Amino acid sequence: MVERPSHRELSSKLKEARAAVERGAIGVINSGALAEDAIELGYLVEELQEVLLEILGEVKPGHYAGSRPPPRSYERETRDLELFAFSWMSRRFGCRVYLKFALKEGTFWLVSLHVDRGRGVRA
Repeated sequence: MVERPSHRELSSKLKEARAAVERGAIGVINSGALAEDAIELGYLVEELQEVLLEILGEVKPGHYAGSRPPPRSYERETRDLELFAFSWMSRRFGCRVYLKFALKEGTFWLVSLHVDRGRGVRA
């Protein structure tokens, strides 16, 4: 049995995520948490698209930090979609960052973007 997501699948998901963000097709699951995490990371929510493009240029398939197979979302907007989580040392933020997202019909759904607090499953 092949373990997933594979390197190829993760590469594809990151490429799809970048394309959606470039188009401005961005959904946010929890805007309150996003604002708090943006303050901690030192950026303005208005800069979200720019920040996402920059960090999506940093993150690689080898930074995958989610479970295998990816868990499914229980949030209304993304119910039953697979969640892809990554953790890496970000050049943009100068610290270890955790990013979790889902993709749905060409839209990038931001679930989490914050300083990596070391919780959760690591691949």
